[in-house]
Amino acid sequence: MDFKNHYIEKKISDLDEMDSKVRIMGFLVDKKENTIVLDDGSGKIKIFTDATNVIDNLNINQFVRIFGSIIPVENDIELRADIIQDLSGFNIDLFKKTKELYNKLEV
Repeated sequence: MDFKNHYIEKKISDLDEMDSKVRIMGFLVDKKENTIVLDDGSGKIKIFTDATNVIDNLNINQFVRIFGSIIPVENDIELRADIIQDLSGFNIDLFKKTKELYNKLEV
């Protein structure tokens, strides 16, 4: 199976310019015409998208998951969103517990 096209789950603080495709989750803290800023508790990142109609439907403090491609910029990293997923009804506590179990079991 070819995994080079898969989005790797990362925290914002762990993003690296060598990453290609990543997925991050966090709260929307700012939005403009074609950019949003996401905060996952480990850091913030500016995210660009051509889907301005999607940004129009997002709200500040909304929980979302972004699938995107890394854009290295001088002394920083930004992201180009391929997919923006609304996670408003998402149970983050259950997710964290499940992820912790997976990590313990090394799944």
